[in-house]
Amino acid sequence: MADALTQLKERFGRITDLGRISRVLSWDQQTMMPPAGWRHRGDQLATLQRIHHEELTAPEIGRLLGEIPELDPASDDGAFVRVARRDHEKAVKVPTDLRTEMTRTASEARTIWVKARTESNFELFRPALEQTYDLRSQYIDCFDGVDEPYDILLDDFEPETTTAEVTEVFAELKAELVPLIAELREQEIDDSFLSGTFPIDAQERLAKEVVTLFGFRSDTWRLDPTAHPFASGAGVDDIRITTHYDPETMKSFFSTMHEYGHGLYSHQLPQHLERLPTGGPCSLGIHESQSRMWENLVGRSRPFWDFFYPRAQEAFPQQLGGVDVDRFLTGINRVKPSLIRIKADEVTYGMHVILRFELEQDLIHGRVAVGDLPEVWNERMHEYLAVDVPNDAQGVLQDIHWAQGSIGYFSTYLLGTVMSVQLWEKILEDVPDLEEQIERGEFAALRGWLGEHVHSLGRKFSPQETLRRATGSTIDPKPYLAYLRSKYGAGVAA
Repeated sequence: MADALTQLKERFGRITDLGRISRVLSWDQQTMMPPAGWRHRGDQLATLQRIHHEELTAPEIGRLLGEIPELDPASDDGAFVRVARRDHEKAVKVPTDLRTEMTRTASEARTIWVKARTESNFELFRPALEQTYDLRSQYIDCFDGVDEPYDILLDDFEPETTTAEVTEVFAELKAELVPLIAELREQEIDDSFLSGTFPIDAQERLAKEVVTLFGFRSDTWRLDPTAHPFASGAGVDDIRITTHYDPETMKSFFSTMHEYGHGLYSHQLPQHLERLPTGGPCSLGIHESQSRMWENLVGRSRPFWDFFYPRAQEAFPQQLGGVDVDRFLTGINRVKPSLIRIKADEVTYGMHVILRFELEQDLIHGRVAVGDLPEVWNERMHEYLAVDVPNDAQGVLQDIHWAQGSIGYFSTYLLGTVMSVQLWEKILEDVPDLEEQIERGEFAALRGWLGEHVHSLGRKFSPQETLRRATGSTIDPKPYLAYLRSKYGAGVAA
C-alpha cells in the first residue's frame, strides 16, 4: 500500500506542476506577452493541457487507486486518495482531444475578446463564444445520466454543489435584494469626489502600500496591471496578483484588495501538501469568500479608513483633500445600480451575479442563442437594476470569463460573498478586538485566523465541509442579508 500511495503522489505531483506551468503562461498572456503572441500561446497551452489530461487519465492511476485500502477520510492521505480518485474518474470521461481543444479555443478567444471589448463589438467575439459554448456542450455530453447539464460545469468550480442548491440560495437573496435596491437607489448622496483625476502613478503607489500593509512581500508576490484583474501564481511562494488602473476613479484600490484576498489564500495553503491536489484551493466559492472579505468587510469599513484615509488624501489631494472621512465612507458605500459588475456596490453586486448565473443556464439549455445575448443581457439589466446599457463593452463584453471558457464560474462570486460574512462573524467572535486592530493598521491576527481555519485545510474537504469546520455552519444567506440590512437598511451607508 505504501508503495502504491507513494507512486500515486509522485504522479499527482507532476500533474500539479503541469497545471502551474499553464497558469504562469496564462498570467504572462494577460500581463506581458506581445498581443500577436496569442497564436503561439494557444498551441503551447493546448500541448500542456494534452499532457496534463493524459497524465490524469492514465490507466496506471486507476490501478494505483485500486491498490490502496480505505484510509481515514480526515487524514492527509485519506483526503488525497479521495480527491485523486474524484479528479481521475471525472477526467477519464472526457476525450483528450476535446480537453485540448477547449484550452486552445480559450486562449484564442481571450485575445479576440480584448479587441472586441476595446471596439465594443460583440459580433467580432460572437463566433469564438459560439465555439466555446459548443465545446462545453460536447463536454457535458461526456457524462451519462445527468439530470441538470449545468451541474457538470458548476462542479468544475464549486465541487459537490448543484445548480438547484445555488438557485435556492440565490432565490432567498433575490427576494430581499430587489426591494432593498429599490429603497436605496434614490438616496441623495454626493460622491462626485470619487470621479475626476486620479493619477495612475499615485494609484500604483497606494495599491502597493495597502497590500504591503496587509501582508504582501516582494520576495514572494508580484502586483501587475492588466485589462481584467485576476490572481494567479505557481505555488505558495509565487503569488501574482493584478489590478486595473482607471485614471478617472480609484476603483483599482478596491480591486487590488480583492485580488490580495485571493493571493493570501494561495500563499497560506498547506505547504506539506503543496504538490498534491489537496494542497490547492478548496473551491472558487471559498476563494471568493477571501477576496470579498478583504475588499468589503475590511476595505469598506470604518476601522480601516479611520487608519488609512490620511494616506489616500495624501495620494489624491485634488480629489480627497477637502473631503472628510465620514463623507468619504458614505461615498464609497453608496448604493447605486451601475453597469459594471466589478465596480458594483455591495447591495447591487448580487444581482449582477444572478443575471450571469441565469444567462449561462439559458445558453446551455438553448433558451437563449449566443447571437441574442446582447439583447437579452440589456433587457435583464434593465429589469433587475433599471440600468440601460449603452454599448457592448459596458454590457455583455465586460467580463473575461466566457472568453476563457470559465462557464459555471460566476455563481461563486456571490456564494463567496455570502460565505465571507459567515466567516467574518466567526472571526469577530474568536478575535473580539479585531476591529480595534484594524484601526491600528494591524492585520496579523486576521491573516492568522484565516490561515488556521480556512487556508491550511486546502482541498482536504468539500467546500461546505470546509465552511462548516471554520464557522459551524454550511452556507446560509441569512447572516449576509442581516449584514446588508444593518449597514444599509436604515439608509446609513458607512
